[in-house]
Formats: sequence, C-alpha cells, structure tokens
Amino acid sequence: MRYRVQHTTQYAYGSPVELAAHMVHLRPRPVPWQTIISETITSDPAPARRSDGHDHFGNHVTWLFMDRPHADFEVTSDSIVEVDCPAPPAVEDTLAWEQVVQATHTREGWDSVEFQFGTSMAPIDPDSKAYVARSFTEGRPVLDALLELNERFYTDFRFRSGVTTISTPVSQVMKRREGVCQDFSHAMISGLRGIGLPARYTSGYIRTKPPPGQTKRLGSDQSHAWVGCWLGPEHGWIDIDPTNGILIKDEHVLLGWGRDFSDVSPVMGVILGGGGHSVSVAVDLEPAEVEDAA
Repeated sequence: MRYRVQHTTQYAYGSPVELAAHMVHLRPRPVPWQTIISETITSDPAPARRSDGHDHFGNHVTWLFMDRPHADFEVTSDSIVEVDCPAPPAVEDTLAWEQVVQATHTREGWDSVEFQFGTSMAPIDPDSKAYVARSFTEGRPVLDALLELNERFYTDFRFRSGVTTISTPVSQVMKRREGVCQDFSHAMISGLRGIGLPARYTSGYIRTKPPPGQTKRLGSDQSHAWVGCWLGPEHGWIDIDPTNGILIKDEHVLLGWGRDFSDVSPVMGVILGGGGHSVSVAVDLEPAEVEDAA
C-alpha cells in the first residue's frame, strides 16, 4: 500500500524567539517492509542551517537551527511511503516467553537488552507488571500471550484525549484506565519490561480515513504510537497496537523507535526567548493514489 503522509506542527510564541535549535523525528524510517519513495521537510522560517543524520537507534533525524527573531514556527514533513507488512509467525512457532527472556543473554539477543530496563516515562511499575503478567502464564508462547494482552488493553482501557498530558505517569494511567496511544504504549512497555521482555516505544502514523465499511482507527488525527516486543532471535521484533487492539499492518507508517516517547519526540528543541506558547499538530495519512487523483 502506498501512502502520502503529511505532518505539520505549528508553534505560536508569546514573544519573539531570538535563537532556536530543533531536533525533529519526522522522516519515516526505511525497513524491509517500508520503502520511502520521497520525503521533504520544510520550515517557516527557513533554517539558517540544517543537518540530517541518525540517532542512537538508527532513526532518521533532522536538526534545524534558526538565528533570526521569529514569533511563529512551523515545520512540515511530506512523504510518500510504500508499506507491505509481512504476516506474523504462527503463534505455536514462537518461543515460550520465559525462553525469550533467557535469549536476551545470548549473542543473538545483545541488542535487545537496552529495551529491558525502565525509563523515566516507562518505569518498571508494579501495577503494569501485575496486569501484564496475567497473560504470561508459565510456558505460554510469547506471541499468544502478546495477542491476548493487546486485546485486554483495547478492551479495558478507554481512549480519551485531554485527560492525560505528556508527563502523566504510568501509575496514573493504570489507575485511570484511560488516555491516548502514548499512555497505553508506555503502560504496556512498562509491564513487559517488568517481566523481563524487551519492549520498545514505536512512533508513526495510522491511516486517517478507513476503507469503506470500516470504522476509523483511534489515534489517527496526530502522530500515533504502539509497542514493539522482541520474540527471540528467530522471529525478531513484532509490533502491536494496544490502542486499536491489532497487530501493525498496512495501515501503519513507521517513523522510528526508542525506549520511550522522549527518544522519538516528533519535534523538540531549545529556544531563547518565546515566553509562553501554543502548539497545534495536523496529520494526514491517505492512500497516495487518492491524493494523486484529486
């Protein structure tokens, strides 16, 4: 499936910003199942200097440096991406989850280890650990347990914007059982790491308008988030979407991954001046053929 994804972030400052340095994760990540056909990043004002590279996790990063006063800042990413997600392995072919934990200590599992530890936004929380552990009974195939856990999050947690913020801790999300995709992803990651499984925070997009006859996916109006979990050296990583209770498939576009949201925040930076500010985000992920025909 080929998509056009447009992501625009606008900041309006209370007073002019004299200098600014922004780091943006807005360029989709090429992986075996996702091909980047084209991509552009533009900003207003235009940067005095721009650099492109990769972060510690291999995600594409763009740095924008502004050296003139400005009262507003807008950055837009416009990409054409082709997505062809492979089918997941058969449940019965995946290792028992305890064997996956043990495999992190082997040569094949060394690069999964950094995703086993708690972080400031996805700490090892006792409530999330207990919630996750209910699905991971002794000897159960890891993918079988993950699929049940994903469905439980979708059933037990209510998608509701405005009740949490970027700083709402996992402990509160577990008590409230409501929030947005970022909250559910951090809560699931916290619990998976609590039982020893490597889990990573994944940032991207989900199709804005559903195919005819299907319901709209939750979390489609801004950047989306989901969870990657390591299945062991044979099957590697699999991505699951607790907000919608589904495996990642051809209606998702990947930006990148990290230990939690702070590693892959779409736009972050340092400014001199500015005072208070407001921010607005607009995201569209549409089939490219529909866009081209319009």
